[in-house]
Amino acid sequence: MLHDNIRNIGNMIIMTGDFNIRDSDWDPNVHHHLIHIEDLMFIADCLDLELATPINPGPTRFADNQQDSNSVLDLVFMNPNNSGFNKHILKLEIYLPSDHVPLFIKVSIKEENIDFTF
Repeated sequence: MLHDNIRNIGNMIIMTGDFNIRDSDWDPNVHHHLIHIEDLMFIADCLDLELATPINPGPTRFADNQQDSNSVLDLVFMNPNNSGFNKHILKLEIYLPSDHVPLFIKVSIKEENIDFTF
């Protein structure tokens, strides 16, 4: 059922945001996998998207106290055939006042004519 609902979304170019999932697949400071990653990766796979790696990997969220560690929570999933795949940038110098680093992404979108009738 979930698979059919995801496929009804249509063509997806990018899926990005703060996923709040700490996982060793994208954060070298984490040494475990959470069960939530299976759902997230299943959804991305159904949409023909893959996890993209930034040009300058690093934490995307900075801890607000010393008991927590900085982490990678903001992710970009793109179609690997898109020219912007693996080319997004973490803009570390402009993250204040947020505790998250802005991600700058260039997405190529091709022009397409769609025939339709009323």
